[in-house]
Amino acid sequence: MSEETRGEPQYRELRRIVAERGLEELGLGAGWAYYDDPRHLIFTLARYKFVAKMFEGFETVLEVGCGDGFASRVVAQSVGALTGIDFDPVFVDNARRRPRDRWKIEFDCHDPLEGPYAGEYQGIFALDVLEHIPPADEDRFLRNVLESLAPHGSVIFGMPSLESQVHASPQSKAGHVNCKTGAELRATLSGYFHNVFTFSMNDEVVHTGFAGMAHYLLALCCGKR
Repeated sequence: MSEETRGEPQYRELRRIVAERGLEELGLGAGWAYYDDPRHLIFTLARYKFVAKMFEGFETVLEVGCGDGFASRVVAQSVGALTGIDFDPVFVDNARRRPRDRWKIEFDCHDPLEGPYAGEYQGIFALDVLEHIPPADEDRFLRNVLESLAPHGSVIFGMPSLESQVHASPQSKAGHVNCKTGAELRATLSGYFHNVFTFSMNDEVVHTGFAGMAHYLLALCCGKR
């Protein structure tokens, strides 16, 4: 039996693509998660799926704090074009190295604390970013991010809840200087948007349950003030 005919026929195309392109890489951050805590990848992908569903059909979307860009493809499947920015050039370079021929994603190095990112986007999202912004810099960060939002655009923020931090590992908590309760997150974002819809998240499940028992918080914001 030749190599071309060995195995079940439905996997021949898979083997052909791998032979042509090689195996897909996880990415710098995602690779560490797969090594250290594989379940965490499921939680991360579920958060990106939430964004993909909320922003489905949007023509232009900006991801603030894209990291290695591993999960960005989940959103790219649902939108016209996605731009991912991060202040860390090591992660941006890692994201750029992986093939993107099937996905309309551009990666750029930019620090939102230094100023707005050029362009206007229907949707903007920042997952696991706001908790890393010192409270003294929060207003500047949010205003710079919102400068890139189209007049009727929407924004999604996601962050670990303050209550979850007693259960978080030292690696997970590193850099977390601005975690909030659900009520605090809503109050903060209500100063920048007319409408803030908050969701709780436990593991990979997004729900509308009691925020005090949520491990993670998601906020869908629209109607920029």
